[in-house]
Amino acid sequence: MRVDVVSTAEALNAARVRQRTVLVVDILRASTTMIAALANGCAAIVPAPDADTARRLTRGLPAGTWLLAGERRGEPIPGFDLGNSPLEFVAERVADRTIVMSTSNGTRTLLAARGAAAIGVAALVNLGAVAGWAVAGGRDVTVACAGERGAVSLEDLVAAGLLVERMASDEPAAALTPEAREAMRAAAAYGKDVARLAETSTWARHLVRRGRAADVAACLLLDATTLVPEYLPAIDKVVRGPR
Repeated sequence: MRVDVVSTAEALNAARVRQRTVLVVDILRASTTMIAALANGCAAIVPAPDADTARRLTRGLPAGTWLLAGERRGEPIPGFDLGNSPLEFVAERVADRTIVMSTSNGTRTLLAARGAAAIGVAALVNLGAVAGWAVAGGRDVTVACAGERGAVSLEDLVAAGLLVERMASDEPAAALTPEAREAMRAAAAYGKDVARLAETSTWARHLVRRGRAADVAACLLLDATTLVPEYLPAIDKVVRGPR
């Protein structure tokens, strides 16, 4: 098994996903929010590249069965039902609903991974479970960090490094690319104290300044769930995978 890391959505290309398992990482906040939504009973999540496409995708859905969710630059999209806070996606709001979602980076990364053999949604909250799921697939793995509009996000890179570390522990014969080893070095500075990212991540500090400290804290929990969302391009939906 070969393990690679791609540090931004823009760097993801067909060669780095073909016949591979891809783990999409957008810690703050899309990955964590999708996990929360599915854990709280949402039927499925449909990723959209932009707000207009998201609105268009709801037109064929029966009334009362869907919600629009998303953000731009961390703020909710006007007219949408939900933003991108994992704390918003409670069972009372999302149970049995299909969520059509568009975010600045996370949904774009999912869509960029469409050519992969399997696609999982990875976060700190499901780190061990999603690493085990990827290893069990028996394919080469690409960890795809969403980044921030083409720039590397520290929190995504650290999570990618921790994923590589977990996968290498599960599969000691795994071959790690230089990018995977670089991510592991970034993660080594945190050990298990990922909560420090609230202070060291530029985007985390931005969210805290915007009054979203509770979101940041919820996204920096380690191994809080065993749920692994899977994106199925054939039906264009993210669904609950194994717990």
